Amino acid sequence: MSGNDWVAERFEANRSHLRAVAFRMLGSAGEADDAVQECWIRVNRADAAGIDNLEGWLTTVVARICLNILRSRTARREEALEESTAGPRIVHSGRRSPQDEALLAESVGLAFLVVLERLTPAERVAFVLHDVFGVSFEEIASIVDRTPTAARQLASRARRRVRGGRTRPAASLSGKRQTVEAFLRALRAGDIESLLAVLDSDVVRRADRVAVAAAEGRELRGARDVAQEALTYSGAAQIAQPVVVDGDVGFVIAPGGRLRVAVRCTVRKSKITAMEVIADPARLRTLNFGIPPD
Repeated sequence: MSGNDWVAERFEANRSHLRAVAFRMLGSAGEADDAVQECWIRVNRADAAGIDNLEGWLTTVVARICLNILRSRTARREEALEESTAGPRIVHSGRRSPQDEALLAESVGLAFLVVLERLTPAERVAFVLHDVFGVSFEEIASIVDRTPTAARQLASRARRRVRGGRTRPAASLSGKRQTVEAFLRALRAGDIESLLAVLDSDVVRRADRVAVAAAEGRELRGARDVAQEALTYSGAAQIAQPVVVDGDVGFVIAPGGRLRVAVRCTVRKSKITAMEVIADPARLRTLNFGIPPD
């Protein structure tokens, strides 16, 4: 077997791993495929047959490509924010198929991607490589052009942000997450009695002007009224996922990877006592998201 054939064989053996790395960094099936293809082009330009740890080298190459994509994406978003009031979004390729969307939701989690969007490109790369794929900080340092200590700090800072900077005990948030998940299960099933079981009798639903246009409808009180209104959104609830929103448990709706709505819930004694529906793009950009503990 020639050197080129051996490299091609090893690349194909690592393709699924490389795509998984790119997919988690970028949150886009199309961009992940582009990054892997660019990696292959660079392999062909290099004398890869002489590399001792080809798998590690390939991971490093695709990570650097992803870092460049993330930096370019950040620059484009900053330029767009100067010209538009469009809400925050996760950039994705229009080529994503329904199968890719399902894979994204299952293997990465749309809520996780919403959280990752809050990280800088270097934080995102350091966190994904270390916490998800176990890459050493020495290797990460060469990718993000930092010292190993600085790379460790990037991952640590990202980890805190992924946790939502929460200061409340994990057990407290875990219990609240179970209540929110029970609400979402009931909503997806269209089960009003189960909804009423997790809503406080005096629950208050508040919404901003984007979520509810009419001023008189921005506040709704009472479990049955809130439950009946919620049932009109059972379709959107199919893709809703629990998150930490500004230190408390809630959920987000991000169809196609685009953050549209965040709902912050107040939970007391396993009952939802208040719900704040946030759809204003300017407000969404200020929210601090995190992944709630199981």
